[in-house]
Amino acid sequence: MLKQLHIKNFTLIDELNLEFDSGFSVITGETGAGKSIMLGALGLLLGQRADTKAIKTGKDRCVIEAHFDLSKYEGIEAFFTEKDIDFDAHDCILRREITSTGKSRAFINDTPAQLSSMRQLGERLVDIHSQHQNLLLSQDDFQLSVVDIIADDRQKLDAYREQYTKYKEVCKKLQQLQEEIRRNQENEDFLRFQHHELEEARLSDGEQEELENEYSMLSHAEEIKGALYEADNALSGDNSVTELLKTASHAIEGIKKVYPDISETAERLEASYIELKDIASDIARYTDQVDFDPSKMEQVGNRLDTIYHLQQKYHVQTVAELIETRDRLAGQLGRMDSSDQLLQELKEEERKRMAACEQSAAELTDIRRQAAKKVEQEMSRRLVPLGIPHVRFEVQVAEKPLCADGHDRVAFLFTANSSTPLQPVSQVASGGEIARVMLSLKAMISGAVRLPTIIFDEIDTGVSGKVAEMMARIMAEMGDCDRQVISITHLPQIAARGSVHYKVYKEETPDGTVSRTRRLTPQERIDEIAQMLSGSDISDAAINNAKELLSKK
Repeated sequence: MLKQLHIKNFTLIDELNLEFDSGFSVITGETGAGKSIMLGALGLLLGQRADTKAIKTGKDRCVIEAHFDLSKYEGIEAFFTEKDIDFDAHDCILRREITSTGKSRAFINDTPAQLSSMRQLGERLVDIHSQHQNLLLSQDDFQLSVVDIIADDRQKLDAYREQYTKYKEVCKKLQQLQEEIRRNQENEDFLRFQHHELEEARLSDGEQEELENEYSMLSHAEEIKGALYEADNALSGDNSVTELLKTASHAIEGIKKVYPDISETAERLEASYIELKDIASDIARYTDQVDFDPSKMEQVGNRLDTIYHLQQKYHVQTVAELIETRDRLAGQLGRMDSSDQLLQELKEEERKRMAACEQSAAELTDIRRQAAKKVEQEMSRRLVPLGIPHVRFEVQVAEKPLCADGHDRVAFLFTANSSTPLQPVSQVASGGEIARVMLSLKAMISGAVRLPTIIFDEIDTGVSGKVAEMMARIMAEMGDCDRQVISITHLPQIAARGSVHYKVYKEETPDGTVSRTRRLTPQERIDEIAQMLSGSDISDAAINNAKELLSKK
């Protein structure tokens, strides 16, 4: 529940600190006093978009902070674990800061948080019911969710949704396969031609580099042959470098015994002779190997042309990529050859999944139809005392195409007169009647599940007298059992029912008009309700009437 609200520098509020209790509380004040400002500030904590115009004139930032007790909320700790935020069940702090530069920051338990996370958490903590929320009555999913809450079918609904998810996955696979088959059929001849072309090329990884080296050698064969021949002549034969080196080596070898200092040089000279002789032998062999072969050069060139052509055609750079393309085409053709069998298998799986969903959805429908009867009875019971004595309320459960929530389309049908045919409640009910319908729905739901803090923003529009007293009694009952209900109201009948009473008012200060809120004492409550009854001039009769209203709590 909401324990404390702190607002600073927000529109007309300079600084506000309010503490809230469980049960039923009321907020009153003249029109324009600032009640909507409080809701606007709270809305920012619940993830609404920020506007720098909301900052109080002359200030550079505004801050809104709320403290919540989460000890009665089931399963909410998982949210904090998922978001890696510290969890304190007894003091959860939501804070929003907005600067005049347009910067907005959000915090959950002093941890910076994304606005989406704050919105996600806020939806579980506070339900602000304003007049625009009456539009929910025109939404099928809201009406269905009411029936599901009363049906208490969460386990069956979760089981159905799991089956439906699997069914849709199979449908997606089947659709993708059918699309692939269609595309393949259109391109089958072309795909087979491409694969045959690459297969016939008999490509091997690394051959391009070898061929390019060979072609380069063949195209320069005469140049290579001439250089090798010239080197061979220099290294072999009479008066060659090798023979001269041999003569020098023998000459030095002959004086080693009489001139020992030359021994090392003699060994080096001998080694040089042996190495040079070996080089000469290699060059002679290369000279014999290299020969200009036009037919071989043409053969290598043709092979390279084939490779270059394929690379250009398939938009790749290497033979390895061509091989990869060939293998991919082979796999694609293989799938085409086996696609009929796979198609039949997927169709059979789709059929089985569909049948399982249909059976599960039918079970949901049975449960919902039973719950719909309970909703009809409960809503009629609640609406009659709220000033609609001839009300007829029907929950229509019709069939719709299978979807994530089953087979059922739920519509709330309503008429306030016994002679008027039933029609969708959003189309025929007046504003006051819709407010009473929504109050009754939320009161009914609150008996089935633990709702978050509920704030009713002038839900009493269009009602008065005994109807207002009944609405007040319903909200007070909703506030029992550790629930928290807060009503912003203009009606004294509702204000008198609250366990705690807050008043919003304007005050003139040297810095301009500001909005104030305070918790009223018992005597101040009498005066406030008396003023709501009689206006600014409070009469003794109004005082006595206020005391009487307060005594009915």
